[in-house]
Amino acid sequence: VRLQTQPKPQPGQPPLYSGTFDCFRKTLTGEGVRGLYRGMAAPIVGVTPMFAVCFFGFGLGKRLQQRKPDDVLTYPQLFAAGMLSGVFTTVIMAPGERIKCLLQIQAATGETKYSGSLDCAKQLYREAGIRGVYKGTVLTLMRDVPASGMYFMTYEWLKNILTPEGKSVSDLSAPRILFAGGLAGIFNWAVAIPPDVLKSRFQTAPPGKYPNGFRDVLTELIREEGVASLYKGFTAVMIRAFPANAACFLGFEVAMKFLNWIAPGL
Repeated sequence: VRLQTQPKPQPGQPPLYSGTFDCFRKTLTGEGVRGLYRGMAAPIVGVTPMFAVCFFGFGLGKRLQQRKPDDVLTYPQLFAAGMLSGVFTTVIMAPGERIKCLLQIQAATGETKYSGSLDCAKQLYREAGIRGVYKGTVLTLMRDVPASGMYFMTYEWLKNILTPEGKSVSDLSAPRILFAGGLAGIFNWAVAIPPDVLKSRFQTAPPGKYPNGFRDVLTELIREEGVASLYKGFTAVMIRAFPANAACFLGFEVAMKFLNWIAPGL
């Protein structure tokens, strides 16, 4: 977020952060380890229901396209099911993302308007009602719908490739699930980064700065910083994407096997 939203430097001045590792070093030096987790309370509160809804949405998307429970879906159908998942998760994601971005920017600029996630949510609601809390929802949809489609389609595709001949996909080993999940996360974020940059800029902008929404953000970014600005934070995102999503899918697969074991007919 800090890389994506850092202000354009004045002529002759270097940017606030020269890259991912410079941002990491300056944050750690200036704020300590807690600075790396600034604004994380809201996403952490929402992460469990968000992933529950995410995988539920994908499962529902698959069932809606199946005539029979054992029908094998095509990859475009899996992509469509994943996109439905992105619609479901946006309801939970948008407020958390808004609060996280504002607290990250506050820490970077040195201003202290919000004392924490709850205070930030209260002030946003007091200033602009529910619209203030959900500012950036359209851009969150633009990020999560195609990215979730890519996420689940890639994961299913990689599982099929990694399954030995004559074996079932459900028998994949943990290392193969980790590898498939990690790569799925990378494909997911390769699609998600440009709308994520637009979302972060829009959610942290002063009220009224972008009256036409993402179109104004996109126009300003390309005009002032070029097309490459849409991929700000690429390195940081990719460093996170593989281990985080590898763990996510392994957790899901283990949980499903456990639930099927204790309640096989549910």
